[in-house]
Amino acid sequence: MTHDRWPELPWAEWQQTASTLHMWTQIVGKTRLALCPLQAHWWNVPLYVSARGLSTAAMPAHGGVLEVEFDFSSHRLHFRLSSGARLSLPLRTQSVAAFFSEYQDSLAQLGIPVKIWPVPVEVQDPIPFANDTIHASYDAHYVERFWRILIRSTGLFQRFSSSFVGKVSPVHFFWGSFDLAVTRFSGRRAPERPGADPVTREAYSHEVISAGFWPGNGGFGEAAFYCYAAPAPAGYEGFQVAPRAAAFNSAVGEYILKYDDLLREPSPDDALMEFLQSAYSAAADAAQWDRASLER
Repeated sequence: MTHDRWPELPWAEWQQTASTLHMWTQIVGKTRLALCPLQAHWWNVPLYVSARGLSTAAMPAHGGVLEVEFDFSSHRLHFRLSSGARLSLPLRTQSVAAFFSEYQDSLAQLGIPVKIWPVPVEVQDPIPFANDTIHASYDAHYVERFWRILIRSTGLFQRFSSSFVGKVSPVHFFWGSFDLAVTRFSGRRAPERPGADPVTREAYSHEVISAGFWPGNGGFGEAAFYCYAAPAPAGYEGFQVAPRAAAFNSAVGEYILKYDDLLREPSPDDALMEFLQSAYSAAADAAQWDRASLER
């Protein structure tokens, strides 16, 4: 049962697929960025875990709505318009350039002109989508494992969110950083971040404590759950969090629970909830949040 809910996800075995899928989600996510009006902290841009994979949810288009969904069960990309129009593409081994071309053709067939910045973000040495023939892997078996972890994590993140009555984000998937995240807010403005670009300035305009899951990208090299505070309060790194395998990682400035360590716990669900709550508590106490008014 544990492996049904929490399958193994060794980064070395699916890194190429993850890197390709990262670029594909950026292409679809940039469509959401283009069509949806700006919301605070860029909440208009993430994808959402669905019963089939990852979805844009409804986006305004031509007086109706458009939804694009990665279906990780049948391994297809679905386009659905409220007018009833439908299109579907297979998710298969192909380059980012080929996927980008097919994706643009599909939007054109649906009569949805979308202009996006055709270069990935938040990655080292970005390759324009139309030129990217390097990322061209799709291992359906590992994609399904990744999706099952997102499903399980989403439910637990939502349960974790239920005890917080202050401002809290949806549980959403950021295609730029390729991670699932949920963020709590103290209600106080944050100090201006030195050298902040427009993206980070909007994302971190207020004090936050954010938790999430990434599958190993970004140079970390293995799947892990994380929790961090921004701005980071003094002494935050000195707290003991649960379970025992979790610890503060000074290289990334976050509390980390490695996914493989979670799998070794007698109850991974309980261990993840302990991690989320204890890491949040450490950050909230260090930052002197008004927890009595923010929590139930």
